[in-house]
Amino acid sequence: MQKFLFDIRSRPFVLTVLAFVLVTLLVSWEVTKDFDESVSQFFQSIAGNAALDLVMQSITEAGDVRIMLVFSIVLLIVKKTRRIGLALMILLVMATLLTVYVKCGVDSDRPSLDYTGTQFFIELEGTPFEIKPNEDTFALFCEGGVNASYPSGHAARAMVFGIILGYALSQRFPRACYLLLLYPLLMSISRVYVLQHFPMDVIGGAILGALLAGVIGKKTKLYKIYENSKT
Repeated sequence: MQKFLFDIRSRPFVLTVLAFVLVTLLVSWEVTKDFDESVSQFFQSIAGNAALDLVMQSITEAGDVRIMLVFSIVLLIVKKTRRIGLALMILLVMATLLTVYVKCGVDSDRPSLDYTGTQFFIELEGTPFEIKPNEDTFALFCEGGVNASYPSGHAARAMVFGIILGYALSQRFPRACYLLLLYPLLMSISRVYVLQHFPMDVIGGAILGALLAGVIGKKTKLYKIYENSKT
């Protein structure tokens, strides 16, 4: 997990930037449009299983920026985890803002298919309210931003959490820490499943999240959490 943090003047940084630029260009030029639409149609066809729908909607709700913000604040308050909380707070803001601005530039539409999964309701004061799949951060600063799709903010933030928390646990759990990368993977699948994003949206978001986590994790000297644990 140590290699997930890197300097700006490093090969991993350059390769990650190039990967994000390449995916962005492919989406902008609509090279992957047929692939994206075929995958969306597949997920629409398998929706309707109540258990699977509940799992996928629960995962996608876990990517809500407010939930992540509260979690980061708790880590920031606790002295032993303050540096982790600081890194996550910075990354949450940066990931959200950057996805917003890239959405303005790329301006690709969300899937037009209707989500046909199971409808779930909660009852408040005797009135049932439908729980709909969580929408992504949208582009506030450009026309048509409400329907902007690329890149996925949920995937970017989930990757940030997976890398930072995985790195924080890597010394104590050198192998098990990689399991935290399942979080961004499952988040990405859930976003495509509930038809909020195309596959390339979550791939681009995940790459952007990895880029930000690598740089900011290094800049905030996240490695010092190991030094503090020894004292």
